[in-house]
Amino acid sequence: MDANSEIRLGLVCPALANKIRTLAETLAGESIHLRATQGVRSWSQQEATYQQGRTTPGPIVTNAPPGHSWHEFGLAVDVAPFDAQDVVDWNVSHPAWRRIIEIGESLGLFSGDEFCHFKDDPHFQLTGRFPVSPTDEARQLLTDKGMEAVWTEAGL
Repeated sequence: MDANSEIRLGLVCPALANKIRTLAETLAGESIHLRATQGVRSWSQQEATYQQGRTTPGPIVTNAPPGHSWHEFGLAVDVAPFDAQDVVDWNVSHPAWRRIIEIGESLGLFSGDEFCHFKDDPHFQLTGRFPVSPTDEARQLLTDKGMEAVWTEAGL
């Protein structure tokens, strides 16, 4: 993984970061190079992301308002393949994207491809005992004790 990816992975739950690194290593053996494009988001960053396509220009990229994305808890990472010219390939119909999702899911990651109302390829999350979307319990734990307490309570 490149330096920017490692910076992003350094801020998320170590168990998730290790699975993303394993994903990248596995794919590198197939000549698919991976970049972590998003890791932890602040609540204000999530608000800005949520407003895109609603009150600000651009396409809608999430249905998760602040407090409802595992990115804010350090339990989600977005990845994308990049080419030899160091350009991210956003063509989600490219076979590499399907392979990324397949390998990620085989590692026990939940893929945004599984979201019912909004496919998010390839978003991956590792939430342990918590469900697909953050709960009031997780939000309160984050507020009271911080991200590492959420990771511990999740069993990660």
